[in-house]
Amino acid sequence: MTSPKTVLITGTSSGIGLAAAVGAARAGWTTIATMRNTAKAEALLTAAAEAGVADRVQVKRLDVVAHETIAACLDEVVAEHGRLDALVNNAGAAQVGTIEQSTLDDVRAAMEVNFFGVVATTRTALPHLRASQGRVITVTSVGGIVGQPFNEAYCAAKFAVEGFMESLAPVAATVGVDVTVVEPGAVASEFVANLGHDAGALLGAAGPYAPALKAYLDRTRRSFGNAQTPAEAAAPIIDALTADRPPFRLQTSAWARDFVATTLADLDGSAVQNLTGTWVR
Repeated sequence: MTSPKTVLITGTSSGIGLAAAVGAARAGWTTIATMRNTAKAEALLTAAAEAGVADRVQVKRLDVVAHETIAACLDEVVAEHGRLDALVNNAGAAQVGTIEQSTLDDVRAAMEVNFFGVVATTRTALPHLRASQGRVITVTSVGGIVGQPFNEAYCAAKFAVEGFMESLAPVAATVGVDVTVVEPGAVASEFVANLGHDAGALLGAAGPYAPALKAYLDRTRRSFGNAQTPAEAAAPIIDALTADRPPFRLQTSAWARDFVATTLADLDGSAVQNLTGTWVR
């Protein structure tokens, strides 16, 4: 590279996003680490300093549900660095509950951050990525392939992201932009940590669904006992960032691959991409 490539990553205050930001900087990328509240940047900046890459990490505000911040952030990045080579859509939020006891506003909120935020950020970034022949990498979930109890709104949003990206990929490829989705399973991060704090309230309000919810929460606690670390889950993101030609679909662990294989026989997405690619060529 004649100059460092630039990547923008959303949702970097903790978890996978934080680990991906440090990993991208260690791989030599100028890393724009964005978050809704930059006052929460201390953990990221500390991790970057400990890794010796603080000079390659720049924190900026970007709230995926406040669409004006997306354009403002990207305009700043291109003005300051002259380019955008990759976008990593990582920002997301859990939503646990079943539809009879959720409001439509709850469902809309889950869709807004987990789906429409991804769409808005990708749409705004694409002209810059076309110019650089760059790539879009989106953190989805095994819950975007296999629907999971008490995650109806969350899984619906992740299914929507998977469908959006799978449909976009062959079109984006015609203008030189690679598209990849990364599917984590259980990850030991703040994304799920709050579930333990809220379990009592959730069960207290569950009414006739309480026995099923308790069984689900017990199973979830057991599964997260063997969860990946954020750094382990972020490693495939860095692989997709640095590969010459990343696949469309990556899982973050052997467990995740086995889990999504219950739905997908085509683990790397090549068969679907080969098919739909013919529709635009």
